[in-house]
Amino acid sequence: MTAMAVSAPAAWAQADRPGTVHRISDDLPAPYATEPVANPPRVVVRPSEARLAAPPGFAVTEYLGGLKRPRLIRTAPNGDIFVAESAADRVSAVRDGKRSTFADGLDRPFGIAFYPPGPDPRWVYIANTDSVVRIPYRSGDLQARGKAEIVVHDLPSGGHWTRSLAVTPDGRHLLVSVGSASNDAEGGMAAEADRADILEFDPDGGRKSVYASGLRNAVDIRFDGDTLLAVVNERDGLGDNLPPDYLTRVKPGGFYGWPWYYIGDHADPRHPGAHPELARAVLAPDLLIQAHSAPLGLAIYAGSQFPPEYKGDVFVALHGSWNRAQRTGYKIIRVRMKNGAPTGEYEDFVTGFLLPSGAVWGRPVGVTVAKDGSLLFSDDGSGTLWRVAYTGAR
Repeated sequence: MTAMAVSAPAAWAQADRPGTVHRISDDLPAPYATEPVANPPRVVVRPSEARLAAPPGFAVTEYLGGLKRPRLIRTAPNGDIFVAESAADRVSAVRDGKRSTFADGLDRPFGIAFYPPGPDPRWVYIANTDSVVRIPYRSGDLQARGKAEIVVHDLPSGGHWTRSLAVTPDGRHLLVSVGSASNDAEGGMAAEADRADILEFDPDGGRKSVYASGLRNAVDIRFDGDTLLAVVNERDGLGDNLPPDYLTRVKPGGFYGWPWYYIGDHADPRHPGAHPELARAVLAPDLLIQAHSAPLGLAIYAGSQFPPEYKGDVFVALHGSWNRAQRTGYKIIRVRMKNGAPTGEYEDFVTGFLLPSGAVWGRPVGVTVAKDGSLLFSDDGSGTLWRVAYTGAR
């Protein structure tokens, strides 16, 4: 089905404001209940009157500007912030609001991980779009102290190009998320080898296996204790509200449906009758996010600056829709957790990038908790790192 273009402005996302709670039902609409649309955002320079809003007691300030499409970000054990500037083919290290080039000459870097786990890592792992490299590291390094060594060769390239990384808590394995080559396997599954998967390797790149499958595009993965969390961008072309994106705990060996099923055992109409034997094997995700919101980065709040009720909650960066009649996303959301699991709803935490005209001036990507307990997130629309701090005035 051909996507319908949308050009007329509307009163976009008027309900987006800090504290607004969203619960996306798993009682899903029928496929094509609305026509697929092409509605890419128009990114503009930040208007002078534009402000980012956070809940009472929180303040949002610019931490560092002038970056080139900052994407995923990670906090080093010593507190430095590592930023993948994918369009510049480099990873930067940021300390006290100042940027240093840690490594360049990369190939669309995205995922970053420190190894081994703990306070004294010896390597920084960086995921290029087609490989994973590691660079010798000592705490406090702002520039690479040695050459990058390729540890994972020949990752699939093209299609969804971002590769996220996570090291298992015991340090025995490296996980690499690889998105699909296509939207919905239009070119057949032969082109999807090692894709729509989270792959597992030894730290030196050996012994590849599949940790979990059927995840169309698990853009970011992080461990919460021994549990792997992932945010997943679901498929396009089935309508404004189908299927929802999601955050989920990832079960080792789990199958999450792509391309034949979505959100549990809902059969994809573009693959009629395909693999009925897999329907019972599909795992349903934990938390549904409004369709086409494009969740890209996640962080588990383990700091002490925010009020105690935030401890253990998950923050997710929604990059924003390009294929929905009324825009959604373009904000940071808070996912309340209970006993390590999402409660089933999320609330707006930082809003304001989306203008009443339908234009946007920023697009959140990565999110991390700084050493002082503040929350940092990247915005590749304005090339900025933003800081959210609790001021105590509620």
